[in-house]
Amino acid sequence: MPKASVKRLIECSKNQLIDLVLDIEKYPEFVPFCLDAHVYERNSRGDLILIIADLTIGKGPFKDTYKSDVKFNKKDDTIKVTNIGGPLNHLENIWHFKELESGTEISFDIDFEIENKFLNIVMTKSFQFGLDKIADAFQNRAEVLFGSSNNQI
Repeated sequence: MPKASVKRLIECSKNQLIDLVLDIEKYPEFVPFCLDAHVYERNSRGDLILIIADLTIGKGPFKDTYKSDVKFNKKDDTIKVTNIGGPLNHLENIWHFKELESGTEISFDIDFEIENKFLNIVMTKSFQFGLDKIADAFQNRAEVLFGSSNNQI
């Protein structure tokens, strides 16, 4: 299964970055290969924000929609995403947010498996590059929205 992680320091507040990541319906505006996003449910339960959402990802003639269960835990400043439908056998990603004096350190870990074995092999070879592109997109979006500059750790 492809696994990858990325860590960045972004000069804005932790809460601004968390809000940016949880604003799933805006992903098509800035996330590479994200063609559509739809939030079905958004609920609060104690220290959790629970979201059920679809993302349509693709390029050229290839596109797929997958449904995810998104859980933001206010106590430990994490967002955990798991697959609940679509072309993935398995998806788990975790965002960690840590406020520092110079900004917020984010780390993003992802582990997934696509049903299509050929695509799984292709993705394994190019996934870190793709994840870096996605991290760049979030950094650039934060800079536009919050006037931050960014650094890779």
